[in-house]
Amino acid sequence: MAFREKFLTVPPPIESGGRVVKRYHVTADPAGIAPDVEKAAYAMLPDLLPEDDGTPGAAFVVLHRGGDDGAYLNAYTWAWDNALHFAGAVAGQPVLGCPDQDPTHFVPLRSRLIGCVWELPPILHERDAWVRHVLTPDRPDLAGYANDSLPAGSTGDRT
Repeated sequence: MAFREKFLTVPPPIESGGRVVKRYHVTADPAGIAPDVEKAAYAMLPDLLPEDDGTPGAAFVVLHRGGDDGAYLNAYTWAWDNALHFAGAVAGQPVLGCPDQDPTHFVPLRSRLIGCVWELPPILHERDAWVRHVLTPDRPDLAGYANDSLPAGSTGDRT
């Protein structure tokens, strides 16, 4: 199978668990992620966020609809001021512990995987945005961070 980049869309941030959560969606389908898959994924999100540790309340997620039945929700939460906490959920992928192939039946990801090649591009941007808006100013600018997202487009060719 030949490798192809996928589409990256950037819905507006949401609030979950007392945090502002920036969102990235990845899919091979230019129509985006089906509403039922998105709804099921975000219903699982509060269970993926860690306890508040005093770090400004921010996270970002990558919701990826695979080319098969799989759907993946990767939640990256800022912790200890400068580190990322990861937790994930998966649906429709029995090889990763899903009970069925239903892309709306999310379960916690038990594997140590943190993302595939299509899910990783937002991480570099988010690192730089966190440094720019939270770690280097005299006062953290959480609103500035929330409004600074990787632009929609392709998952690759970001040079």
